[in-house]
Amino acid sequence: MQMDFSRSLLAVSSRGPFRTLCEGPLKRSLLRDGLPDHVAIIQDGNRRYARMKGFSSFNGHSRGAETTEMVGDWCLELGIKHLSVYTFSTENFDRDEAEKEYLFELIERKLLELAASEKVHKNRIRVRAIGRIGLLPSRLQEAIRKAEAATCGYDGMHFNLALAYGGKSEIADAARSLAREVKEGRLKPLDLDEDAVASHLYPMGGEPLPQVDLVIRTGGEVRTSNFLPWQANGSSSPVHFCAPYWPEFGRVEFFRAIRTYQGCRRRGRRSNQQA
Repeated sequence: MQMDFSRSLLAVSSRGPFRTLCEGPLKRSLLRDGLPDHVAIIQDGNRRYARMKGFSSFNGHSRGAETTEMVGDWCLELGIKHLSVYTFSTENFDRDEAEKEYLFELIERKLLELAASEKVHKNRIRVRAIGRIGLLPSRLQEAIRKAEAATCGYDGMHFNLALAYGGKSEIADAARSLAREVKEGRLKPLDLDEDAVASHLYPMGGEPLPQVDLVIRTGGEVRTSNFLPWQANGSSSPVHFCAPYWPEFGRVEFFRAIRTYQGCRRRGRRSNQQA
């Protein structure tokens, strides 16, 4: 009951008069107190949102994609440099074929839109996919290649989609790559330090993701579900868990998440000063 009340309250607060009252002061204080460089989001609740509204799960995923676009706009507006979103996990391959096919088509369409988007090119947004991309359908792999090629070299903002992604898989793949280099004599065992591991994480062969400053999870679940464990846990990233399902996630809740980051950073500074 409490979770349902919280979700209703947050849904109201992300729209209408309350939103108008809150956004101005919140935004000014956020800009004043420092912003995270890298925000990682676990977009949870598309299917539960659809059930709650009496929609099909397909409709829930489409609404969720719209929310992702809005969050990207908010990051641009605030000047947040890196946004990583958990789009399709390795566990999601267990879903039924119809839902997977719809998701793959939706992601393919959105990637092709990004590749051709005037906003993407104007703001120099680099699009990359991370994960076991070879497990995805060939058409989706081609859409990934087109989006990455169209935005290669951009550095205004980095938009990372975790596709066929699992944190344990990422670390295991990095370990295999390192072992191969040691076997071939290109790397000495004594050189296997944290920097070496980080350089072999996704995207393999490309510039690795920076450490995560803030993790956001929607949908009321209190877990990070194997998302960017090396990049987030290694930097002790704060996590903002919130009640709204992903299609309900609003601007004010996004601002609150950034407040979570800023509060943790202040407490960390005080602890360092007292040590």
